[in-house]
Amino acid sequence: MVFHPPVSIISKVGDAGKGKCALPAWNMLLRGFMAGAYIAMGAALATVCVTGTAAFLGAGVAKLVLGAVFPVGLIIIVLTGAELFTGDAMFAPMAAFKHKISWAAVLNLWVWVYIGNLIGSLVFAYLMSVGPLVSISATGTATATAFGVTAVSIAMGKTSYIGGFALWSAFCKAVCCNWLVNLAILLGICADDAIGKIVGIWFPIMAFVASGFEHCVANMYFIPAGILTMPALTADQVAGLGPKLANLNWVTMWTNNIIIVTIGNIVGGLVFVGVLYWISFKKDILAE
Repeated sequence: MVFHPPVSIISKVGDAGKGKCALPAWNMLLRGFMAGAYIAMGAALATVCVTGTAAFLGAGVAKLVLGAVFPVGLIIIVLTGAELFTGDAMFAPMAAFKHKISWAAVLNLWVWVYIGNLIGSLVFAYLMSVGPLVSISATGTATATAFGVTAVSIAMGKTSYIGGFALWSAFCKAVCCNWLVNLAILLGICADDAIGKIVGIWFPIMAFVASGFEHCVANMYFIPAGILTMPALTADQVAGLGPKLANLNWVTMWTNNIIIVTIGNIVGGLVFVGVLYWISFKKDILAE
């Protein structure tokens, strides 16, 4: 397996960021749509696999199972060239640090990719909410499956950040999340072969998911999947989920989670990876 040294990796990130920002808006949107759907696929798989796991193996192992299967989304993104907002929080600024693009170009990429990620996540959330998350009777009545109840429970947890201290917690989790996500991307770049890239991506992504950190694009799937599945809940399922279900809606999706998590993800990718690595290797990169 070929291993690229750190200075080469950081230089490659800047070059890749320039290429991303040169894409036309429709292509940014399209690649963003694909990435949003791919992250949703990993999130959907994680939802199914974690259902019932804690009762038999304990909470810690359940988190490990959740983290072990989730990375499929980022693996697909990296190997197929889709565009993920949280990765672009590092890629595009690195190109700006090298004076290859303007900061206006960075913002342009972020906006279009973010919108594309949101659309892709929502589309896959809908497909899941009428697929594995529910059971449809012959009369057309939908009833939430065990997987659907898990999806709603996850969404409830993600909209339970109420108040300043809770939102600060969400922000810190988001910083940690994208710190790991972008380290996963760097590890993916350092290898030339598919297996090396997959292994490099898998461990940091597993770590962020198992640790309970917050990823804005994943939450663009997790929360809508729960909201869309809510009407299929039975009275007993509603009672079992508890009073926090009242906090789950399209408004709290943004106010209690995605807005603050997006900001935290930007800080995690831009500052804790992009800025730190640029400062560390700036002299060597500019000397190339």
